[in-house]
Amino acid sequence: SRVMLEDGRTVVAKTGDKGSGLDIEGFMLQYLRQKGGLPVPDVLYADDSLLLMSCLETAGGISPGAQAEAADLLAALHGVGAENFGFERDTVIGGLHQPNLETARWIDFFRDHRLLQMGRQALDSRRLPATLMERLEKLAAKLGDWIDTRGAPSLIHGDMWTGNVLCNHGRISGFVDPAIYYADAEIELAFSTLFGTFGDAFFGRYREHRPIRPGFFEERVDLYNLYPLLVHVRLFGGSYVGSVDRTLNRFGC
Repeated sequence: SRVMLEDGRTVVAKTGDKGSGLDIEGFMLQYLRQKGGLPVPDVLYADDSLLLMSCLETAGGISPGAQAEAADLLAALHGVGAENFGFERDTVIGGLHQPNLETARWIDFFRDHRLLQMGRQALDSRRLPATLMERLEKLAAKLGDWIDTRGAPSLIHGDMWTGNVLCNHGRISGFVDPAIYYADAEIELAFSTLFGTFGDAFFGRYREHRPIRPGFFEERVDLYNLYPLLVHVRLFGGSYVGSVDRTLNRFGC
């Protein structure tokens, strides 16, 4: 919510219960700016139950021009590398714990610390049926059929849906609510299609900076989007369970 300070400044305040991870969110915003040059709100104060940020001007949706600008910014972000996949500390996504044990191989990281980990969170919360968890484990054992080893660790925002991309009259004003780690950048590109955030204008420009490997749109988009779908199952249940079911069917599991 927007709050006016005594000195007349308007800031954005996010509040939560103790342990809500708002201090981690503040850290992630600062990391994205310092390491990746991404436009984000200024962090004015952060602890585990309060985050104060500068207020970004917003007006209108994500125009084709804003999509192209986002492609420039995210391609530069994805050019920031690391030795391993994961991160120096655990982060959060949608307020949920996101473990980031540094791992040499992407396929191992994605399997153990994304798919299976979030599947177990969703199972333990009784939102993912045990039969679907068994099928997810079957898919996890076969990831090598679809995921190659060519992707290098790239810094990603990690929660790239429309609500986290702020625009102002056709320009990007900033990105919010990150869930950062070092990943194969394809998982970020996939997430950006899940709720229709970015389309042809984005991908056409992104390709001018970084190649997109064959098989991404045909297969790996749906595979990688299992992770955000499992996050949504854990948070909300409902129709997202059916989306996970359909994806598992698609990959023969």
